[in-house]
Amino acid sequence: MSAFTRFAPSSARGSRQDSGVAKPSVACGSLIALLAFLWSAGAAPARAQPTAADVISAVVEVHAVIPGDARTAASLGTQRSGAGVVIDDDGLVLTIGYLILEAATVTVGVADTLTPAVVVAYDHATGFGLVRARGPLQRSPLELGDSSGLRPGDPALVIAGSESQPVAPVRVVDRRDFAGYWEYLLENAIFTAPPQSGFAGAALVDLHGRLVGVGSLMLQDAANGESPLPGNMFVPIDALKPILPDLLTRGRGPGPSRPWLGLFTRSVSGHLFVTAVAPAGPAERAGVRPGDIVLQVAGERISGMADFFRRVWALGNAGTRVPLRLLRDAEIREITIESGDRYRWLRLRPGATASARAAPARRDLPGAPSRPPSAAGGPHRGAAS
Repeated sequence: MSAFTRFAPSSARGSRQDSGVAKPSVACGSLIALLAFLWSAGAAPARAQPTAADVISAVVEVHAVIPGDARTAASLGTQRSGAGVVIDDDGLVLTIGYLILEAATVTVGVADTLTPAVVVAYDHATGFGLVRARGPLQRSPLELGDSSGLRPGDPALVIAGSESQPVAPVRVVDRRDFAGYWEYLLENAIFTAPPQSGFAGAALVDLHGRLVGVGSLMLQDAANGESPLPGNMFVPIDALKPILPDLLTRGRGPGPSRPWLGLFTRSVSGHLFVTAVAPAGPAERAGVRPGDIVLQVAGERISGMADFFRRVWALGNAGTRVPLRLLRDAEIREITIESGDRYRWLRLRPGATASARAAPARRDLPGAPSRPPSAAGGPHRGAAS
């Protein structure tokens, strides 16, 4: 039996009374001891490990207020709260993007010392979001780890920044692609168990105290099998590293936008059903209706949700025409959708993004590639339109 397994049962609960300074309070002593114990059980890293107190305090609360007319207000709410991870010395906080999507105001920190922040970036392809605190957070940044080596069975820790359960031990139960009904496809996602309720923006930390994932969803099939295992999905931190320079300078990932259809789908018995269409989105304008069954894209049969997305995206960039064959009321229908750009449809706040771009950028982000000189889910959370 591993050290992780022996120690995990007594660590599942705890409380934190954070004073707002860089270190957790004495009430976190048992959690700090847990982290220290678990990290000492792993292989020694090549460089010095952070202290357990630094790792815990690097995870902060993220609160966002969304205007009532935002595109995602109905599905994701107008008051959103979760966690984020401090990743540089200038107040840059990494979180899950749907928490801050279309936000009017954002604050970060802890309950008694929240600091105003500005939105730096939202990247739909990965699901990441970045905000920057307008004032000092007095917290050490968490080093970015290597998520590529995580395998089913590996132990890890979820740090949610909440007082009720700030740290929880988990295991990786699967690595696989995840297709989300809101035209989202994440390759090699990390699935963990047992499920943690404070998953939104939570840090998945390896046994050396390095950030390897950011919490996105809670779902019933973290591990597939005869009896599906509930758990959480995390966005691998390796997906952040190549796009970080673009997130900091243009507020989104590199390259042109993918074609966006504005439809929501669900796979049932091998068939892909349209469950809803985005108001004033491309699919609605083209006449796609809830209840339609998608049979083909550009004359090619589809084998599921992920295959559907890949075939649409392979046709070109946003604006390309997407021919669909649909089944509606026992009749075959041919509909061509003039795809759109999701970023233009969303009611983002360019003023907030522009302010964020003017903020100082960390030159030495731990574990991340240096910036080139010229580079600038009712619907569950993550189900951003």
